[in-house]
Amino acid sequence: MLTVEKLTCARGGVPVLAAVSFTVDAGKALILRGPNGVGKTTLLRTLAGLQPAIDGSVSFPEDQGAYASHADGIKTALTVTENLKFWADVHGAVLPGDILETFDLADLRDRLGGTLSAGQKRRLGLARLGVIGRKVLFLDEPTVSLDGFSVKRFADWLQNTHLAAGGVAVIATHIDMGLAAPELDLTPFKAAQDASGGSDEGFL
Repeated sequence: MLTVEKLTCARGGVPVLAAVSFTVDAGKALILRGPNGVGKTTLLRTLAGLQPAIDGSVSFPEDQGAYASHADGIKTALTVTENLKFWADVHGAVLPGDILETFDLADLRDRLGGTLSAGQKRRLGLARLGVIGRKVLFLDEPTVSLDGFSVKRFADWLQNTHLAAGGVAVIATHIDMGLAAPELDLTPFKAAQDASGGSDEGFL
């Protein structure tokens, strides 16, 4: 479902990764590894189409990709339920009846987003992924601020709901989420220090 061929991508106009190639079949996930600054976020943003690649290609079903970053993307003046309903409406989707229970938000359904703790906001942000119905997820450190119980709960949803339904996930993370997924170390794909040719995506 996701095919990446000889992809070269840049950060701030400077190439950081070169000739990255991999495939992820429907129902599978891929874990991106590597030290801070190696280019995991840059790769995910390029895969999701949020910034242009210097070279190479990315292929997945049209309008089926979604990128989730460190930002939770919630509206502080709306309740938990209203936040999820907002995203369902934006994507023309029906709010899943079990979404609050799945992400341990049932007791918080009427709480304003701005009153939630960091971990609760993160759970609400991740719950959007269960609402929007996109098949290909690009996840940048999705478990930031989550406790161990919540990490397992999210990993269970990812494995047993999203992937089980034929979805795909590419995940940059430094922790073991307990997923049955191969890992890709990006260190061997670091671009040469004198590489050039990147556009300044900050102006796009």
